[in-house]
Amino acid sequence: MRGLLLRSLKHKPGRIAAAALGLTVSAAIATAMLTLSLDITEKLHHEFRSFGANVVVTTADKAAFPEDALTKVQSAAGSDAVAAPFAYAVMKTDRGTDVVVAGTDFGAVKKLDSWWQLAAWPAAANDSLLGEKAAQFIDNKNDVKLSYDGRSLLLHGVGQLKTGGEEESRIYISLETFESFAHVTPSVIEVRVGGDAAAVEAAAERMRTSLPGMTVTPVRQLVDSESRIVSRMRTLLLASVVLIALTVGVAVLATMSASVLERRRDFALMQALGSRRNQILALFVAEAMAIAVVGVVAGYFLGSLAAWGIGELNFHTATLPRAGVLPVVFVMNLLIAFVAAMLPARALRALQPAALLRGE
Repeated sequence: MRGLLLRSLKHKPGRIAAAALGLTVSAAIATAMLTLSLDITEKLHHEFRSFGANVVVTTADKAAFPEDALTKVQSAAGSDAVAAPFAYAVMKTDRGTDVVVAGTDFGAVKKLDSWWQLAAWPAAANDSLLGEKAAQFIDNKNDVKLSYDGRSLLLHGVGQLKTGGEEESRIYISLETFESFAHVTPSVIEVRVGGDAAAVEAAAERMRTSLPGMTVTPVRQLVDSESRIVSRMRTLLLASVVLIALTVGVAVLATMSASVLERRRDFALMQALGSRRNQILALFVAEAMAIAVVGVVAGYFLGSLAAWGIGELNFHTATLPRAGVLPVVFVMNLLIAFVAAMLPARALRALQPAALLRGE
Protein backbone atom coordinates (compact mmCIF):
# COMPACT_ATOMS: atom_id res chain seq x y z
CA MET A 1 0.00 0.00 0.00
CA ARG A 2 2.85 2.37 0.86
CA GLY A 3 4.56 1.71 -2.45
CA LEU A 4 1.34 2.28 -4.35
CA LEU A 5 0.78 5.53 -2.47
CA LEU A 6 4.28 6.82 -3.27
CA ARG A 7 3.94 5.91 -6.96
CA SER A 8 0.50 7.49 -7.01
CA LEU A 9 1.82 10.75 -5.56
CA LYS A 10 4.47 10.89 -8.28
CA HIS A 11 1.77 10.64 -10.94
CA LYS A 12 0.87 14.04 -12.40
CA PRO A 13 3.13 16.06 -10.05
CA GLY A 14 1.63 19.31 -11.35
CA ARG A 15 -1.82 18.52 -9.98
CA ILE A 16 -0.34 17.22 -6.72
CA ALA A 17 1.62 20.46 -6.36
CA ALA A 18 -1.51 22.53 -7.04
CA ALA A 19 -3.46 20.68 -4.35
CA ALA A 20 -0.54 20.94 -1.91
CA LEU A 21 -0.25 24.67 -2.59
CA GLY A 22 -3.95 25.22 -1.93
CA LEU A 23 -3.86 23.28 1.33
CA THR A 24 -0.67 25.07 2.39
CA VAL A 25 -2.32 28.44 1.79
CA SER A 26 -5.36 27.29 3.75
CA ALA A 27 -3.24 26.13 6.67
CA ALA A 28 -1.09 29.28 6.60
CA ILE A 29 -4.01 31.69 6.62
CA ALA A 30 -5.89 29.67 9.24
CA THR A 31 -2.77 29.58 11.44
CA ALA A 32 -2.19 33.32 11.10
CA MET A 33 -5.82 34.27 11.69
CA LEU A 34 -6.36 31.91 14.64
CA THR A 35 -3.07 32.97 16.26
CA LEU A 36 -3.99 36.63 15.88
CA SER A 37 -7.51 35.94 17.13
CA LEU A 38 -6.17 34.42 20.33
CA ASP A 39 -3.69 37.25 20.76
CA ILE A 40 -5.76 40.17 19.56
CA THR A 41 -7.74 40.75 22.76
CA GLU A 42 -4.59 41.32 24.81
CA LYS A 43 -2.96 43.46 22.12
CA LEU A 44 -6.01 45.65 21.53
CA HIS A 45 -6.46 46.16 25.27
CA HIS A 46 -2.81 47.21 25.36
CA GLU A 47 -3.38 49.67 22.50
CA PHE A 48 -6.48 51.11 24.17
CA ARG A 49 -4.43 51.82 27.29
CA SER A 50 -2.79 54.68 25.40
CA PHE A 51 -6.17 56.37 24.82
CA GLY A 52 -6.54 57.68 28.36
CA ALA A 53 -8.84 57.02 31.29
CA ASN A 54 -11.83 54.69 31.09
CA VAL A 55 -13.05 55.47 34.63
CA VAL A 56 -13.40 58.90 36.26
CA VAL A 57 -13.79 59.38 40.03
CA THR A 58 -15.11 62.75 41.23
CA THR A 59 -16.15 64.30 44.52
CA ALA A 60 -19.65 65.57 45.24
CA ASP A 61 -20.29 69.32 45.58
CA LYS A 62 -16.57 70.18 45.34
CA ALA A 63 -15.83 68.25 48.52
CA ALA A 64 -12.29 67.07 49.14
CA PHE A 65 -11.15 63.51 48.57
CA PRO A 66 -10.16 61.51 51.65
CA GLU A 67 -6.40 61.46 52.12
CA ASP A 68 -6.23 57.79 51.16
CA ALA A 69 -8.54 58.14 48.14
CA LEU A 70 -5.83 57.61 45.53
CA THR A 71 -4.54 54.53 47.35
CA LYS A 72 -8.05 53.05 47.54
CA VAL A 73 -8.70 53.77 43.89
CA GLN A 74 -5.44 52.13 42.86
CA SER A 75 -6.18 49.09 45.03
CA ALA A 76 -9.71 48.70 43.66
CA ALA A 77 -8.60 49.19 40.05
CA GLY A 78 -5.89 46.54 40.20
CA SER A 79 -2.11 46.43 40.10
CA ASP A 80 -1.94 47.03 36.34
CA ALA A 81 -4.18 50.12 36.47
CA VAL A 82 -2.94 53.71 36.26
CA ALA A 83 -4.55 56.46 38.34
CA ALA A 84 -3.80 60.17 38.09
CA PRO A 85 -5.25 62.87 40.42
CA PHE A 86 -6.25 66.27 39.05
CA ALA A 87 -6.89 69.53 40.90
CA TYR A 88 -8.32 72.54 39.07
CA ALA A 89 -8.46 76.29 39.62
CA VAL A 90 -9.10 79.35 37.45
CA MET A 91 -6.06 81.65 37.54
CA LYS A 92 -5.03 84.80 35.69
CA THR A 93 -2.18 85.02 33.19
CA ASP A 94 0.24 87.92 32.78
CA ARG A 95 -2.32 89.41 30.37
CA GLY A 96 -5.04 89.30 32.99
CA THR A 97 -6.90 86.56 31.14
CA ASP A 98 -8.59 83.76 33.05
CA VAL A 99 -7.23 80.30 32.32
CA VAL A 100 -7.84 76.87 33.84
CA VAL A 101 -4.78 75.51 35.61
CA ALA A 102 -4.57 71.82 36.48
CA GLY A 103 -2.27 70.27 39.02
CA THR A 104 -1.42 66.62 38.49
CA ASP A 105 1.12 63.85 38.87
CA PHE A 106 3.03 63.97 35.58
CA GLY A 107 4.54 60.54 36.16
CA ALA A 108 1.07 58.99 36.20
CA VAL A 109 -0.28 61.18 33.38
CA LYS A 110 2.64 60.17 31.17
CA LYS A 111 1.42 56.56 31.43
CA LEU A 112 -2.28 57.39 31.37
CA ASP A 113 -2.27 59.82 28.44
CA SER A 114 0.68 58.67 26.38
CA TRP A 115 -1.20 59.79 23.26
CA TRP A 116 -0.73 63.47 24.17
CA GLN A 117 1.35 65.32 21.58
CA LEU A 118 4.09 67.38 23.19
CA ALA A 119 7.80 68.02 22.86
CA ALA A 120 8.79 67.24 26.46
CA TRP A 121 7.17 66.33 29.77
CA PRO A 122 7.68 68.59 32.79
CA ALA A 123 10.39 67.28 35.07
CA ALA A 124 11.07 70.00 37.67
CA ALA A 125 8.66 71.29 40.31
CA ASN A 126 8.31 74.69 38.59
CA ASP A 127 7.84 73.29 35.07
CA SER A 128 4.55 73.82 33.27
CA LEU A 129 2.87 72.41 30.19
CA LEU A 130 0.85 74.86 28.11
CA GLY A 131 -2.15 73.81 26.08
CA GLU A 132 -2.00 75.27 22.57
CA LYS A 133 -5.05 77.47 23.15
CA ALA A 134 -4.02 78.51 26.66
CA ALA A 135 -0.59 79.53 25.35
CA GLN A 136 -2.25 82.24 23.23
CA PHE A 137 -3.11 84.16 26.40
CA ILE A 138 0.46 84.24 27.73
CA ASP A 139 3.05 86.81 26.68
CA ASN A 140 6.19 84.99 27.78
CA LYS A 141 5.82 81.26 27.19
CA ASN A 142 9.18 80.46 28.78
CA ASP A 143 8.52 82.34 32.03
CA VAL A 144 4.86 81.73 32.76
CA LYS A 145 3.38 84.13 35.33
CA LEU A 146 0.14 83.20 37.06
CA SER A 147 -1.82 84.88 39.85
CA TYR A 148 -4.48 83.47 42.14
CA ASP A 149 -6.20 84.86 45.22
CA GLY A 150 -3.68 87.71 45.50
CA ARG A 151 -0.65 85.44 45.14
CA SER A 152 1.75 85.15 42.19
CA LEU A 153 3.56 82.15 40.75
CA LEU A 154 6.40 82.04 38.21
CA LEU A 155 6.77 78.85 36.19
CA HIS A 156 9.00 77.60 33.42
CA GLY A 157 7.17 76.58 30.25
CA VAL A 158 8.65 73.37 28.82
CA GLY A 159 6.41 73.14 25.77
CA GLN A 160 2.93 73.15 24.34
CA LEU A 161 0.30 70.42 24.44
CA LYS A 162 -1.82 69.33 21.47
CA THR A 163 -4.71 66.92 21.98
CA GLY A 164 -7.58 68.27 19.91
CA GLY A 165 -9.65 68.44 23.11
CA GLU A 166 -10.28 70.54 26.19
CA GLU A 167 -6.76 69.85 27.47
CA GLU A 168 -5.47 72.45 25.00
CA SER A 169 -7.26 75.19 26.98
CA ARG A 170 -5.42 74.38 30.22
CA ILE A 171 -2.05 74.87 31.82
CA TYR A 172 -0.68 71.81 33.62
CA ILE A 173 1.68 72.02 36.57
CA SER A 174 2.85 69.56 39.20
CA LEU A 175 0.28 68.69 41.86
CA GLU A 176 2.68 69.51 44.69
CA THR A 177 3.31 73.01 43.33
CA PHE A 178 -0.39 73.51 42.64
CA GLU A 179 -1.49 72.55 46.16
CA SER A 180 1.14 74.68 47.89
CA PHE A 181 0.22 77.71 45.75
CA ALA A 182 -3.57 77.48 45.37
CA HIS A 183 -4.37 75.48 48.52
CA VAL A 184 -6.78 73.39 46.44
CA THR A 185 -6.79 69.59 46.62
CA PRO A 186 -7.64 67.15 43.79
CA SER A 187 -11.30 66.81 42.85
CA VAL A 188 -10.90 64.28 40.03
CA ILE A 189 -9.05 60.99 39.70
CA GLU A 190 -8.76 59.56 36.21
CA VAL A 191 -8.16 55.82 36.01
CA ARG A 192 -7.15 53.46 33.25
CA VAL A 193 -8.36 49.93 34.11
CA GLY A 194 -7.00 47.02 32.09
CA GLY A 195 -9.29 44.36 30.65
CA ASP A 196 -12.60 44.19 28.87
CA ALA A 197 -15.86 46.02 29.59
CA ALA A 198 -16.80 43.56 32.33
CA ALA A 199 -13.46 44.09 34.09
CA VAL A 200 -13.92 47.86 33.93
CA GLU A 201 -17.42 47.63 35.40
CA ALA A 202 -16.21 45.33 38.18
CA ALA A 203 -13.37 47.71 39.06
CA ALA A 204 -15.76 50.67 39.07
CA GLU A 205 -18.06 48.84 41.48
CA ARG A 206 -15.13 48.10 43.81
CA MET A 207 -14.24 51.81 43.76
CA ARG A 208 -17.81 52.75 44.70
CA THR A 209 -17.60 50.34 47.63
CA SER A 210 -14.21 51.68 48.76
CA LEU A 211 -15.20 55.34 48.37
CA PRO A 212 -18.83 55.78 49.40
CA GLY A 213 -20.14 59.21 48.53
CA MET A 214 -17.79 59.56 45.56
CA THR A 215 -19.05 59.45 41.97
CA VAL A 216 -17.42 56.69 39.91
CA THR A 217 -18.22 56.90 36.20
CA PRO A 218 -16.91 54.57 33.49
CA VAL A 219 -16.20 56.43 30.26
CA ARG A 220 -18.87 54.61 28.26
CA GLN A 221 -17.72 55.72 24.85
CA LEU A 222 -14.23 54.33 25.36
CA VAL A 223 -15.31 51.18 27.21
CA ASP A 224 -18.03 50.30 24.71
CA SER A 225 -15.82 51.09 21.72
CA GLU A 226 -13.06 48.88 23.08
CA SER A 227 -15.43 45.97 23.66
CA ARG A 228 -17.09 46.40 20.27
CA ILE A 229 -13.83 46.63 18.33
CA VAL A 230 -12.34 43.56 20.04
CA SER A 231 -15.49 41.54 19.34
CA ARG A 232 -15.67 42.62 15.71
CA MET A 233 -12.00 41.95 15.09
CA ARG A 234 -12.24 38.41 16.43
CA THR A 235 -15.41 37.76 14.41
CA LEU A 236 -13.75 39.11 11.28
CA LEU A 237 -10.68 36.92 11.75
CA LEU A 238 -12.73 33.77 12.36
CA ALA A 239 -14.99 34.54 9.40
CA SER A 240 -11.88 34.93 7.24
CA VAL A 241 -10.72 31.46 8.27
CA VAL A 242 -14.08 29.93 7.29
CA LEU A 243 -14.18 31.78 3.97
CA ILE A 244 -10.63 30.79 3.05
CA ALA A 245 -11.32 27.17 4.03
CA LEU A 246 -14.37 27.06 1.74
CA THR A 247 -12.48 28.70 -1.13
CA VAL A 248 -9.53 26.33 -0.83
CA GLY A 249 -11.92 23.40 -0.47
CA VAL A 250 -13.53 24.23 -3.81
CA ALA A 251 -10.11 24.61 -5.47
CA VAL A 252 -8.84 21.29 -4.09
CA LEU A 253 -12.13 19.62 -5.05
CA ALA A 254 -11.66 20.76 -8.64
CA THR A 255 -8.08 19.46 -8.65
CA MET A 256 -9.05 16.08 -7.21
CA SER A 257 -11.98 15.75 -9.61
CA ALA A 258 -9.67 16.37 -12.55
CA SER A 259 -7.28 13.78 -11.13
CA VAL A 260 -10.05 11.16 -10.98
CA LEU A 261 -11.08 11.82 -14.58
CA GLU A 262 -7.50 11.62 -15.83
CA ARG A 263 -6.75 8.39 -13.96
CA ARG A 264 -9.89 6.41 -14.66
CA ARG A 265 -8.00 3.97 -16.90
CA ASP A 266 -5.32 3.50 -14.22
CA PHE A 267 -7.96 2.75 -11.59
CA ALA A 268 -9.77 0.45 -14.01
CA LEU A 269 -6.55 -1.46 -14.63
CA MET A 270 -5.97 -1.82 -10.88
CA GLN A 271 -9.49 -3.15 -10.46
CA ALA A 272 -9.05 -5.56 -13.38
CA LEU A 273 -5.88 -6.88 -11.73
CA GLY A 274 -7.77 -7.73 -8.57
CA SER A 275 -7.87 -4.59 -6.45
CA ARG A 276 -11.17 -4.00 -4.72
CA ARG A 277 -12.99 -0.72 -5.21
CA ASN A 278 -12.64 0.11 -1.52
CA GLN A 279 -8.87 -0.33 -1.80
CA ILE A 280 -8.74 2.04 -4.75
CA LEU A 281 -10.93 4.51 -2.88
CA ALA A 282 -8.69 4.24 0.20
CA LEU A 283 -5.62 4.87 -1.96
CA PHE A 284 -7.16 8.01 -3.46
CA VAL A 285 -8.21 9.35 -0.06
CA ALA A 286 -4.76 8.53 1.38
CA GLU A 287 -3.21 10.66 -1.36
CA ALA A 288 -5.35 13.59 -0.29
CA MET A 289 -4.51 13.03 3.38
CA ALA A 290 -0.78 12.92 2.65
CA ILE A 291 -1.01 16.18 0.70
CA ALA A 292 -2.99 17.73 3.57
CA VAL A 293 -0.31 16.78 6.12
CA VAL A 294 2.38 18.40 3.98
CA GLY A 295 0.17 21.49 3.71
CA VAL A 296 -0.29 21.66 7.49
CA VAL A 297 3.45 21.44 8.21
CA ALA A 298 4.37 24.12 5.68
CA GLY A 299 1.29 26.25 6.38
CA TYR A 300 1.75 26.28 10.16
CA PHE A 301 5.30 27.56 9.76
CA LEU A 302 4.33 30.21 7.19
CA GLY A 303 1.20 31.23 9.11
CA SER A 304 3.09 31.64 12.38
CA LEU A 305 5.65 33.77 10.55
CA ALA A 306 2.86 35.89 9.04
CA ALA A 307 1.19 36.36 12.46
CA TRP A 308 4.51 37.45 13.92
CA GLY A 309 4.97 40.00 11.12
CA ILE A 310 1.43 41.37 11.45
CA GLY A 311 1.85 41.72 15.21
CA GLU A 312 5.14 43.58 14.82
CA LEU A 313 3.75 45.85 12.10
CA ASN A 314 0.48 46.80 13.79
CA PHE A 315 1.14 46.41 17.53
CA HIS A 316 4.96 46.66 17.69
CA THR A 317 5.08 43.44 19.71
CA ALA A 318 5.69 39.90 18.50
CA THR A 319 2.82 37.44 18.19
CA LEU A 320 4.34 34.10 19.19
CA PRO A 321 3.19 30.76 17.71
CA ARG A 322 0.36 29.07 19.58
CA ALA A 323 0.68 25.30 19.96
CA GLY A 324 -3.08 25.03 20.45
CA VAL A 325 -3.65 26.31 16.91
CA LEU A 326 -1.85 23.37 15.28
CA PRO A 327 -4.46 20.66 16.10
CA VAL A 328 -7.26 22.91 14.83
CA VAL A 329 -5.45 23.61 11.56
CA PHE A 330 -4.53 19.93 11.23
CA VAL A 331 -8.13 18.78 11.60
CA MET A 332 -9.40 21.53 9.29
CA ASN A 333 -6.97 20.64 6.51
CA LEU A 334 -7.67 16.92 6.82
CA LEU A 335 -11.38 17.62 6.65
CA ILE A 336 -10.98 19.77 3.53
CA ALA A 337 -8.84 17.10 1.87
CA PHE A 338 -11.20 14.28 2.88
CA VAL A 339 -14.30 16.00 1.51
CA ALA A 340 -12.43 17.09 -1.64
CA ALA A 341 -11.35 13.48 -2.20
CA MET A 342 -14.60 11.70 -1.31
CA LEU A 343 -16.91 13.69 -3.58
CA PRO A 344 -15.11 12.89 -6.87
CA ALA A 345 -14.13 9.43 -5.61
CA ARG A 346 -17.77 8.42 -5.80
CA ALA A 347 -17.22 8.14 -9.54
CA LEU A 348 -14.83 5.25 -8.88
CA ARG A 349 -17.73 3.12 -7.70
CA ALA A 350 -19.26 3.34 -11.18
CA LEU A 351 -16.10 2.26 -13.00
CA GLN A 352 -16.53 -0.43 -15.65
CA PRO A 353 -12.98 -1.76 -16.05
CA ALA A 354 -13.64 -3.78 -19.20
CA ALA A 355 -15.31 -0.89 -21.00
CA LEU A 356 -12.61 1.62 -20.03
CA LEU A 357 -9.77 -0.70 -21.03
CA ARG A 358 -11.44 -1.23 -24.43
CA GLY A 359 -11.48 2.56 -24.80
CA GLU A 360 -15.24 2.91 -24.52
